[in-house]
Parts: sequence; structure tokens; C-alpha cells
Amino acid sequence: MSNQEQERERKAEAHTPKTGADLLIEALIEENVETLFGYPGGAVLPIFDALYKKKHLFNQVLARHEQGSIHAAEGYARISGKPGVVISTSGPGATNLVTGITDAMIDSLPLVVFTGQVNQPVIGTDAFQEADIIGITTPITKHNYQVRKVSDLPRVIKEAFHIATTGRPGPVVIDIPKDVAANPCQDSYDNSFHLPGYQPTIKCNPLQVKKLKEAIQQATKPVILAGAGVQFAQASSELLEFAETHQIPVVNTLLGLGTFPGEHELSLGMGGMHGTYAANTALYDTDLLINIGARFDDRLTGNLDHFAPSALVAHIDIDPAEIGKNVNTHIPIVGDAKYALIEMKKQIKDSPTFKAWRDVCLSNKKEFPLWYNEPTEAMIGQWVIDKVFKATKGEAIVATDVGQHQMWSAQFYKFNKPNRWVTSGGLGTMGFGFPASIGAQLAKPNDLVVAIVGDGGFQMTLQELSILQERHLPIKIIIVNNQALGMVRQWQEAFYSQRYSESIFSIQPDFVKLAEAYEIKGVKIEDPHDFEKQLDELIAYDGPVLIDARVLQQENVYPMIPPGKGLNEMIGVKP
Repeated sequence: MSNQEQERERKAEAHTPKTGADLLIEALIEENVETLFGYPGGAVLPIFDALYKKKHLFNQVLARHEQGSIHAAEGYARISGKPGVVISTSGPGATNLVTGITDAMIDSLPLVVFTGQVNQPVIGTDAFQEADIIGITTPITKHNYQVRKVSDLPRVIKEAFHIATTGRPGPVVIDIPKDVAANPCQDSYDNSFHLPGYQPTIKCNPLQVKKLKEAIQQATKPVILAGAGVQFAQASSELLEFAETHQIPVVNTLLGLGTFPGEHELSLGMGGMHGTYAANTALYDTDLLINIGARFDDRLTGNLDHFAPSALVAHIDIDPAEIGKNVNTHIPIVGDAKYALIEMKKQIKDSPTFKAWRDVCLSNKKEFPLWYNEPTEAMIGQWVIDKVFKATKGEAIVATDVGQHQMWSAQFYKFNKPNRWVTSGGLGTMGFGFPASIGAQLAKPNDLVVAIVGDGGFQMTLQELSILQERHLPIKIIIVNNQALGMVRQWQEAFYSQRYSESIFSIQPDFVKLAEAYEIKGVKIEDPHDFEKQLDELIAYDGPVLIDARVLQQENVYPMIPPGKGLNEMIGVKP
């Protein structure tokens, strides 16, 4: 748009009453929103029409399914640290977002989701494409709104961005009836707000940090557990300094990977069901567990009777509801992880030497490493991930679906930096990985993004392949294809007497032809030698690539804590 055209448009706008949709666009501009994910429909046509007039100000990403749009927004939020913004129509458009909203809620990702709604006079009459999205999303959002007055929109949107991005991040839904979006604003309005009931604690209580200082002075076997809260607080450098200063080993949660360098000597790797022997043994034997920004979920703890049974537990978390929820906490520290680590540095100058304990942890790490059998004829998933790690020098942003390939990625791709790892943790959402990689690539257009997906999950959201050519996104998709729902098959093998009920695919698409249908380079590889030979070239290819990596179906994820067992009852620790 030329300067003259913009000036004419500005003058015309000055004499035209602003509609609700106009106010929404103004609010997005004020919040510095650059990227929008969405899908149009009847109830949001006024909003999309207003966007059309301002399309030069936004990067609008048309997903091919609403679930794709919200997972892309999650990937964008995870990597950029900014809120992902989604717009969908009413009824099925809104309900198609529910999985992603739930995923974002449990994994603490900031989203602002605008859903269209039918005109106010017919709300509650089962009108065409009406759904009670407020009732549906109340349990799965940090907050939600239904706007009934045009003049309320600026304030509501300002509040929504504030709530989504402060304290523990999370999704906020704004439901907008079509008449609110279409009608002109007849009243005065502003966006100022006051939320006396919502005042997150950012700075922790120094007296509680003093208790932690005293606990460290008394400890002989301390361990730091670092979760995603460290990344949200942008506190990785403070965590690294604290761990190195006091020589305390570090265990990461699944979502905390990268908050502490994975190849650092003090890193024991991931803890939990498919964590390392060194990490889980340290969590079991520790006498002081310092949890920074993790929520003690069941896949981490295993049987709670056997989780850190002799430990004094300190828990640093910005969400007070998480402290003491699952694990009895002796030193609760409510606040932002960065502020807490800064206060810890200020107060905790010296500590005892933990050399004997550190040596035990590092000995376990050396003696019981993660393992796999080198492939001879058929490729195996662990080996594929390991080769991808080496080919990308550990610098890629990696997005995954859920299942065996996810656990192998967490185990064998060593993340040395934060904001490199995008996966679905708490909800475990199949279909998440590929669209999330799109959001990650849009957040970091100059970085290498690799989507490591299973053949099952990829088929849930593969329609988003359209976006790769449309947006010229050079994402490398690696399908770890075992022609099965791998983790389901593994559990059926181990716990259901090998009754493989609906977990093995008898028919699959030709993924290479599928890629070609979307004008994307596709390659099928079955031989380990061919994979090694071609991988560097495919990673360096200037454009999107889909690699159908055929792997052994019978391979399982080890080590493993069986369901109902404790950290000290791992199986598959050695070949």
C-alpha cells in the first residue's frame, strides 16, 4: 500500500465510527502482535474483513484445520516467548481448538484465543454454529470472556494479554458475538483495567530463601530439578551459574530440557518414566531436592512413596497452587524463577563441598548411559535421533509429537540452549509436533527447525503441509516410521500379553508421494547406510523436506519405570 493510499484510508477511518472488529485490530497492534493463526467462518467475517484492510500489518497464517492453527500458535509461543494469537469462527471452529487450549493450559503456554459467536439475540437458542465455548473452556483456560458490549473490547483484550503472559502463563479465550464485532461503538471506551484478585507474586520471600540457604549448608546430597518455569522466566544463565558455583547436579524435566546444557558435566539428563538412571537415582537418593519451576507430575515422580523418600524438598514456583500439590514441600518459595535465583545468589555465597556426592552422580552417568544397539540392516529410532543430533550439531529447534520418537528425542538430542525444544508434555497430544514446528519456524525464521514425528501423529495434522510451500518454510520433517502406534504397541507388549489391539497399521499412505502432492521434496530411507549418507545433504537442502525413515517396529523405549513403580525400580537400564 502506497503512502498516499494509507493517508486516504486514515482520513476515511477518522470519519467512520469504529466497529468492534476495528477496535480488536487496534488492540492487537497496541500489543505488538505480528503473527496471527486462524481460520475464517461466518461468525468472524467482520473480524477477517477488518484484518483485510490492515493485512500489511500482520503475518496472517491460514491453517488448514483449527487444531493446526492452535498447535502452531503453541509452537510460536514456546519459542518466541510471546503470546500466540488465534482467531476461529463459532461452533465447530471454536470446538476444534479445545485440544490445543487444554494442551497450552497444562504446559503453561501463553495464548490469546478469539472465537466467534452467534449474534447475541440468538445465543442460547441452538442457533446455527452455536456452541457454549465459555462453558466448554472454563476448566481449560486461565480465564475466559464473552464480550457483550463493543466498548468493552479494548479493556478485555488488554486484560487477556496481561493474564496470559504474567504469573504462570496460560491460554485466555475471548468469545465475540458477531454483532459485537460488526456493530459500531456508540460509547466512549478505554483499555485501562484493574484486577485486584489477580496479583501474581513475582519476587519471592527472602526469608524462605534463607531457609534454603540453611538447608544447603546441612545437605550432603543436593539435586536441582529444573523445569519449564526456568525457561519462562528466562533464567537459564542464572541456573547455570548457581549449579556451577555450588557444584550441584541438575536433573531436567521433559519440558525443562535445554534450560541447563544437556552436555554439561553436571547434567544428569531427564528424570522420570523414561529418564536416565543417573537422574532417577539422584532423585531417589538425594537429601535436598531443589525444584525450580517444575510441577512434580506423575510421569516424573512415579510412585510417590518412592520419590525422594529421604529428601528435604524446596519448591520454587510462580504458581502457589503447585507447591505441595503432589509432593510434600518443606521450603515453599513462591515467585519467578529468575528472581528466586538472583536472591539465592545474593544470599548463598558459600556451600559445603559436595564432591563425594557429585562423583557418585557422575559415576552413575558414566556407568549407566542411555543405550541402543547399533543397527545392521534395519534402522532403529534411537539411532535415527542420534544421527539427527550430530548432523545438526545440536543447534536445531526440535518439535515432536507424542510417543516413542518423543522419548527418544528427549533422550538422545542434547539441548544445550533454552528455546530449542517444542513438545506436548502434560496432555500428550498426538498431531502436535508438525504444526508446532510451523509456529516455531515463524518465530525464528532464520533457524533450522526439525519436526520429528511418528507415523501415527503425523497423519492427524498432515494437512498443514500446505503452509510449508505457501510460506516458504524450510522445515525438515522426519517421520520415525515403525508402521505402528509405537508406545501403545510397547505397552501392549509389556502389560497386555502382546495383544496388539489396533496399534499396528496395515495400510499407510505413501508419504513420499504425499509430500510431492504438496510440492515438497520427499525421501524414503530404510537402510542405515543410506540414511547416514543422505542426512547432511537433506538437512542442508534449501527448502522443506519430508524424510520417511523406516525403523524397526519392535524397538522399545528404555530405560523405563513401569506404571505404579518407583524411581528405584527402573527396567532396561542396561542392554
